[in-house]
Amino acid sequence: MSLNAFQKKILPFAIALGMFSSVHAEDVVTPKIAGVVDAGTKVEFIKDGFEGTEGPIALLDGSAIFTETKANRITRIAPDNTTSSFLENTGGANGLAFAKNGDLYAVQQAAPAKVGIIYPRGKEKTLAENFEGAPFQRLNDLVLAKNGGIYFTDIGTRATPENPTPPPSTAAVFYITPKGELKRIINDLERPNGVQLSTDEKTLFVANTAAEHILSYKIADDGSISHKKDFAKLKGWSQTDGVWSSGADGLAVDEKGRLFVASSAGVEVFDDKGKELGIIPIPKKPQNLAFAGKDKKTLYVVGRGDAYKIALKTAGYAGRAK
Repeated sequence: MSLNAFQKKILPFAIALGMFSSVHAEDVVTPKIAGVVDAGTKVEFIKDGFEGTEGPIALLDGSAIFTETKANRITRIAPDNTTSSFLENTGGANGLAFAKNGDLYAVQQAAPAKVGIIYPRGKEKTLAENFEGAPFQRLNDLVLAKNGGIYFTDIGTRATPENPTPPPSTAAVFYITPKGELKRIINDLERPNGVQLSTDEKTLFVANTAAEHILSYKIADDGSISHKKDFAKLKGWSQTDGVWSSGADGLAVDEKGRLFVASSAGVEVFDDKGKELGIIPIPKKPQNLAFAGKDKKTLYVVGRGDAYKIALKTAGYAGRAK
């Protein structure tokens, strides 16, 4: 199916409403977002059929990896779009983060859910697997600060057709200090999901899937947070089957401090003050995203079993793998 000019203009909103579920990647191009992407840039389809699509992150060789949560696997996407297994038996790894020494950190959803180092093999280490004796519920994302501190999210429980009466949700955001102390720093969000740091690491961003805004918090020298703020209003905020959600999920930042958000509308882009800059449409609702490539000017987007990439004008922040 080819799209006319009007359809392309409304595509981000149409995707959010499920109107273009049959759109193929070759039909989707980006609008112009000044300093970010040229108008008409192709959203390049890589492959579909993955078993869960989360946690993308850059490798030093210019490739990217992401987690197939249901397949218990981490998959690598080479620059030529070929895919291969990077790591098997990952404990249901979801969000990923690399340390400077090459250690790969992950939140792992397989029971018992935990946070730790999963690669290289032989260096595995569990850093946290409960809070005050209570097991984690559904760990989702993490970000590793330069000082070694780790922020991570537990999205909690929710009713599904398969499990209409789950245990009470204890959704939260946690912080593991550089000394290894585990602290719960946020417990008033319904579904905390993606988590990210600003380039100067003075601000923590949190995606609350069940709400209309990306939240920001000021970070103190000891890693604690304060000054909760509605940072950016999401176009993905919509109602499906009587349930309101923004679909806010993975977060990434570029070299200028812009925030990229995977939401029900596509990839929403904001400047470092939270001003809306534009939306990159994605054929299926995205779940997560990351800058990769040798110059970090390729945005990899994964979700609903699919993987895509978009050539950008801006580079991802160089101070972290993500």
